[in-house]
Amino acid sequence: MYVGVFRIDGGSPYAQSTARTDTSIELWCNDHCDLLHVTGDQQAAVVDHVSDEVGVRERIEQDETTQTIITDDCLKQHGDDYIESYLATHSCLLVPPLRYEDGMKVVRVLAIDGDNLSAFYRDIAADYAVTVDSKHELAAGPLETPVLSTDSSVPNLSDRQREIFLLAYERGYYEIPREITTAELADSVGIGRRTVDHHLRRAEAKLAAGVVEHL
Repeated sequence: MYVGVFRIDGGSPYAQSTARTDTSIELWCNDHCDLLHVTGDQQAAVVDHVSDEVGVRERIEQDETTQTIITDDCLKQHGDDYIESYLATHSCLLVPPLRYEDGMKVVRVLAIDGDNLSAFYRDIAADYAVTVDSKHELAAGPLETPVLSTDSSVPNLSDRQREIFLLAYERGYYEIPREITTAELADSVGIGRRTVDHHLRRAEAKLAAGVVEHL
């Protein structure tokens, strides 16, 4: 089996809402509505955009940079299912959740045959602006959590979580004593300190969970 991670500029309403922001959306579709996990300092504007497009039924604010939303409608009802025909044509599967960030729709696509995954990419790239984040073969066996990762050897960190965690490590945040603060990390990447704290906590929790499985 093979899995690829693709960034697609297809004009999705959710993708458009994240353009020029530090905020991302993870989406689980339930056909009649969507479950959204929204993360970032500029989530208010993103949520307003979502509300205008599909409506917001329920909202749970977890902290100042994170909230979970249940929408009134499924985004597919508003024309965001454009990749489904490409998946069906090439016998590929979409692996949830979908992710929207930096104005792009980020999808994980699974295929039994690597040629099918390549054909999916060629066809959709002919119609949309698409970049490939990763493509690799999966070991045979049950489809467990690593299948959802952009890299099968590490937990499923978002691009921002990976960036902040690696930067913190490289700048000595995990040295004893620490050589940099989260405020200094935030200044170096141009985002809020609380957002850096949030990304680090999320990345650390995922990495810890991945390590615990092997202890």
